[in-house]
Amino acid sequence: MKIIIATIKSWNIERARELQKKYEGVHEIIIYTSKEEFMLKNICDFGPDYIFLPHWSYIMPKEITDDWECVVFHMTDLPYGRGGSPLQNLIVRGHKETKISAVRMTEKLDGGPIYMKHALSLEGSAQEIFVRCSDIIFREMIPQFLDEGSEKIAPIPQEGEPVLFKRRKPEDGNITSDMKTDQIYDYIRMLDAEGYPRAFIEFGDYRLELEQAAFLINENNEKELSAKVTFRHMSDQSES
Repeated sequence: MKIIIATIKSWNIERARELQKKYEGVHEIIIYTSKEEFMLKNICDFGPDYIFLPHWSYIMPKEITDDWECVVFHMTDLPYGRGGSPLQNLIVRGHKETKISAVRMTEKLDGGPIYMKHALSLEGSAQEIFVRCSDIIFREMIPQFLDEGSEKIAPIPQEGEPVLFKRRKPEDGNITSDMKTDQIYDYIRMLDAEGYPRAFIEFGDYRLELEQAAFLINENNEKELSAKVTFRHMSDQSES
């Protein structure tokens, strides 16, 4: 079987290379980590059975999705949660767990048929959740495709009324004074990952960016919220 894996996140690249090594001599696996590599000509020359797209942020040309079996891994129990920023939208809505949906890419965003789903805990920072998700995708879900083949894994159309998520913007990470500590903790942790703008508090001419949130017990046996703070002057926001 010939496989293309296209991904841009460091944790996925590491596990893709592990998978490539594991199946060496059994399946031919190519890994693309940039949009420049992921060209129609390269795909046509290779002729993949599957194109796996974990955390791929670029628009896919219709010529590719129509002619090749492209599989995305969406961090919601589809059709619930179609759309952008699934992790952040789940946490904001109070979810403690979710499912990773392996879905065939079609013209309808996150609306294609489902190959399989796998449970995922939403505990910890966004970085920890993404790494946990990557472990499941590369060590359980993709190997199932490789071991069973397309004859046994047929995608099933989605059923039920879709719930749509809107992509969150950097300014949506603003922490305000009316928030309770549990909500502040969620805002910090859900943006605490490689490549994501941090949750922040506006303080005069400064933006206080927060990460590494944790609940601690103080000397009075009371729960306190702790976090690392970086002070950025508003004039530096173009760099943040």
